[in-house]
Amino acid sequence: MDKPIFRRARDCRVSRISPADTNKFVMTVDPVADKAPFLSVVEIFEMGGKTPLHHHDHAHEMFYVLSGRGRAHCDGATYDMEKGDTLVLPPGMDHVVENIGSDRLYCLTVMVPNEGLAELIRAGMPMALDEADRAIVASRS
Repeated sequence: MDKPIFRRARDCRVSRISPADTNKFVMTVDPVADKAPFLSVVEIFEMGGKTPLHHHDHAHEMFYVLSGRGRAHCDGATYDMEKGDTLVLPPGMDHVVENIGSDRLYCLTVMVPNEGLAELIRAGMPMALDEADRAIVASRS
């Protein structure tokens, strides 16, 4: 990366990794296209949606809750999350993040280094944002 990155929310790639997934990703910083050393997405979890149990061998991952209520299960500990909460996971930690609220869960998720997640998102199926998504992602009410 040799120059600033500026991107409006409406111009971000929106994808779901696989059709069975219950979350989609709004890629705000794409380490592949932007040549950045990290990935930044707004992760949108449908009601009842969750990530599979997984870990990242070398990456730190941060979740900042923009809206909604979630629960994270991390190596035997459980954290209930709501708007304004931050969760940072070290490399190698098994985790699941799930939506436990009555509406969608929106998290700003950052991973350093990318460790291949951007490539999975880029290869996924394109999605669109609805009005509720745009209100959170673009901070419009």
